[in-house]
Amino acid sequence: MVITYTEEQRELVQLVRDVARNEVMPHVAAADKAGECPRELYQWGFDLGLHMVEIPEQFGGMGLSYETCAMMFEELAWVDAAYADTFVTNFVAFRNILLNGTEEQARHFVEKTENNGFAAFCLTEANAGSDVAAMRTTAVLDGDEYVLNGTKTFITNGSISDIYVVFAKTDPEAGAHGITGFLIDGDTPGLAAGAKEHKMGFRLSDTTEVVLENVRVPQSTVIGEVGQGMSIALNALNLSRAFISTLAVGIMQRALDEAVAYAKQRKQFGRRLIDFEMVQQMLADMAIKTEAARVLVNNCMRQMDAGEMVRKDGAIVKTFVTDAMQEVVSNAVQVLGGYGYSEEYPVEKLMRDAKIFQIFEGSNQIQRMTIAKELDREYQ
Repeated sequence: MVITYTEEQRELVQLVRDVARNEVMPHVAAADKAGECPRELYQWGFDLGLHMVEIPEQFGGMGLSYETCAMMFEELAWVDAAYADTFVTNFVAFRNILLNGTEEQARHFVEKTENNGFAAFCLTEANAGSDVAAMRTTAVLDGDEYVLNGTKTFITNGSISDIYVVFAKTDPEAGAHGITGFLIDGDTPGLAAGAKEHKMGFRLSDTTEVVLENVRVPQSTVIGEVGQGMSIALNALNLSRAFISTLAVGIMQRALDEAVAYAKQRKQFGRRLIDFEMVQQMLADMAIKTEAARVLVNNCMRQMDAGEMVRKDGAIVKTFVTDAMQEVVSNAVQVLGGYGYSEEYPVEKLMRDAKIFQIFEGSNQIQRMTIAKELDREYQ
């Protein structure tokens, strides 16, 4: 490892590793096949306090740095990235409040999640993925309340959350400038989980529609200012897409570990696979990309800890890491040959889980557009 860990970081990483591999890992294959994670399996993560690591101490959380949190969640993603993302999504939602909400909203968010609760970030719609401004969910002011109607899609923690950050059009004619964010309790009348997504991979993650039918909320639930929702969501995503890359590193490291272990014990033509030069080249490339990805993520976490919004850098990290991951997991399957394509070995699942990383938190095509726009601005 080229990253230097503090003693505290080493202890936290080891703690997560032990619990994840001993308590969570034995249940992953069955949960993946079922397409859902048993609620009781989350208890191990709650007992570790994973839902509170990023929450500032002033609100009752652990207040750990982005750098330290990333190290911990990489270890959890080594076991299962979707399980890890279930907890990470709490912070994807909370960052909107931390950056733009009120202290009362932050405290309310923590009250809803500190006792083993989850949160959801509701932005995407069926016709508004990369083009967020095309969303159709509306929020109409009626007296002292807003009335929300619409359907959100591909929502992580959609059916298990206790609180939701929801974006809706308060001024449909204003395009991107007519979107507003709201903090809505999960038991609010009219808010419900819709259809469950049956996914190729990332199957331990609860992914559903979130349906809003005449959901009435007070004006105090507005996050930031009315009409600022687009910038609020994108600023939070700048941090989230960089952080989510640490889960990709966990998958990469698992793929490398599985491939090396197999290549050391599998023999062909009387020689170990790892003694063949072509296999050595694949394993070396996997190690190079995994270590480069880890260092890139770590550096970006330090930038975030310093208060930077990492608009361009976060996009670079997300794109490089998640693109590199596709090659790493594909090489792992190749090293294992037919067994790599079989459910009998874990690399088959790693390959299924990996693909979504090039799509969610903003597709890598959109990230490249963001990077290019920032370059255009910088080189004026």
